[in-house]
Amino acid sequence: MKAWEIAYNIFSNAQPRILDEEDQTWKAIKKVSKFYDDNISLDWGSNVPGSGAPEKIMVASIQALENRGYDLTNSYELLDEGLKAHQANDFIKLHKISAEMRNNFLNAKRDENSDYWEYKIYDDFEQYKKSVSFSKAVNVDTTTETFRDKTKAAWLSQIIGAAMGTMVEGYTSKNLYAAFGEVKEYLREPNTFNDDITFELAFLDAFKEKGYNITSKDIALAWVGLIPSGWSAEEVAIRNIRAGIMPPQSGTHNNPFNEWIGAQMRGAICGMVAPGNPELAAELAWKDGRVSHANNGILGEVFNAIMVSLAYVCDDVKEILKTTIGLIPVDSEYFSVVDFAYKQCLKFDDWHDALSVCEEKYKKYNWIHSYPNICCEIIALMYGDNDYEKTLQIVTMCGIDVDCNAGMIMPIIGIQKGMCIIPKKLIHEAFYTLETYMRGYERITLDELVDDTLYTINNSKTFN
Repeated sequence: MKAWEIAYNIFSNAQPRILDEEDQTWKAIKKVSKFYDDNISLDWGSNVPGSGAPEKIMVASIQALENRGYDLTNSYELLDEGLKAHQANDFIKLHKISAEMRNNFLNAKRDENSDYWEYKIYDDFEQYKKSVSFSKAVNVDTTTETFRDKTKAAWLSQIIGAAMGTMVEGYTSKNLYAAFGEVKEYLREPNTFNDDITFELAFLDAFKEKGYNITSKDIALAWVGLIPSGWSAEEVAIRNIRAGIMPPQSGTHNNPFNEWIGAQMRGAICGMVAPGNPELAAELAWKDGRVSHANNGILGEVFNAIMVSLAYVCDDVKEILKTTIGLIPVDSEYFSVVDFAYKQCLKFDDWHDALSVCEEKYKKYNWIHSYPNICCEIIALMYGDNDYEKTLQIVTMCGIDVDCNAGMIMPIIGIQKGMCIIPKKLIHEAFYTLETYMRGYERITLDELVDDTLYTINNSKTFN
């Protein structure tokens, strides 16, 4: 049946009636209006749910685009006006200014003086693959109880890292020390309220159906079906997908944040379903990353996916780190960051010194950007000495986007040794059931999550 026929049937069968006065009100429209007012207010001033850290996403938009080599001089006057309008709760003005600023973002011109353009831009996986040399995959028996134990330790470690990090994310290391001293245990009763893992669950959901033949579009549709909203790059991507803009454009269309941490924070699942096969892990990470990110943002997800994949076949964290850095293109800006952080770790005996140098080097980047956070990952892994508690403590005290960083590196140590390496004091009863804001995944037990992961691996084609 053609669309005109469906429309004509609806019209021709409609029966006239007189509406009650209640049916004629503007209540529904007013709810929509409040929804958009609340959303735009978040863009101009909000606090991270788990830690209360402040963030102004419109300020960060300009910051992010300037980091990516664009000239946003024309947006500073609007920014000042917008901050004042937000303070005054002038939503009429705020909506106008926001639209004008986003138009500026969309049409921003390159700043030819920016160092960003000195590095090579990586647009697709094949281009990336040609620039590095992967070793042959190591066969891993994914049907054993040992593999299940390692995978369970990976998920639990991610939950532990996220729970620890959610309490303190969004602050500098210095301010964390001043407020709490050395954080070695949970500062409050932990829970599983964390938005980072939701995107990995969406990947897993699509993966159950498509297996290793999964596409970026499959992942994008899982996002828009399962995830009501996101933050920064993911929120922009979800809005783009709802509008019919699919990957890779969903990650590039008017998305200032596509080199932030959002892809880097979800690489672990790609490594978990490609154990011992870093090339496959990198390819899956690329497919997932381009839903919301581009170039260096995707390389961040590739980095974490490779490390987790290697953890199944290598017991030395420092060796994993060295190998993974070698699988990042040397002419990319992302390589310049991981190489710099790694060299600081070799230079200093005390991790605080290495962190201090990295903080100064990347202070122009937002605390949610991938660069300062990958420095924290590298520092924690290098100075953690394969020790679970020590690594968690260091990555926590590094500050900034702690839940993302801890959630990505703690699975590496968990995978290497399995459940036995996780200290009992870090395993809270809340961790056995995840609670999320996702449609269809409001509650999922840890064992169900592990079983889903194993099922997708063992019932999919083209692995190894």
